[in-house]
Amino acid sequence: MFFKYCTFVLVISSLLLAEEIGLEYEGIAVKSIDAKGKSVYTMVKWNIPKECESIPVTNTMLWTGNYAHPNVPEACKSTFVHTMGGHIYPMYLDTDIHTYGELEVLAFIKQMQTDDSMLLIDVCKEEFYHYRTIPGAVNMPFNHFKDPTNYVFEFEQHMKDLGVLVNEEDDSLDFTHAKTITLFCNGPWCSLSVTAILALLDLGYPAEKINWYRGGMQEWLAAGLTSTRK
Repeated sequence: MFFKYCTFVLVISSLLLAEEIGLEYEGIAVKSIDAKGKSVYTMVKWNIPKECESIPVTNTMLWTGNYAHPNVPEACKSTFVHTMGGHIYPMYLDTDIHTYGELEVLAFIKQMQTDDSMLLIDVCKEEFYHYRTIPGAVNMPFNHFKDPTNYVFEFEQHMKDLGVLVNEEDDSLDFTHAKTITLFCNGPWCSLSVTAILALLDLGYPAEKINWYRGGMQEWLAAGLTSTRK
């Protein structure tokens, strides 16, 4: 049985990431000069109405534009997906990890059709994956990497699918034939792909074999690209 004992400490691999997370809440005092020549300071931050912070998220609210839902307060309707809390993540998580845009993801998917050493991975939980994802993506929920001791079977299956060999004698992992992967979740504010990537790095997964689609489903749909939900 894999991981007889294992304590995961997710080490943030980039000082930039550590410094920038939370900056959207702290805000930045930006100085400018008004028409009378006086200094004016404006606090630039993520303005989230208090009433939006505790709304339970559902697929209907996120992806169908049903902001008229009775559980969504008026102040949250026009920008609900942006006002649900979380963090806005930086463009780069690690110097060796490529951050992808839509065209890079499309090129990855195209190459993946004839190269079984590549995987596009949706790290959202199953209900979100089955509701809507990018065609060709497989589901490996982030918590299976974050907490493998509670998801031993799933974790071992994911390692097998990723081409990672598990040494049954000492539970070590061999990444020699690890696949090149692109991970994504719901959007640039979604922490799930970040959590999964940091967990994989902590395991020893080669950073140069990890790509991150930061925009996720939100930007994929905004670009008018095909999803599995018609």
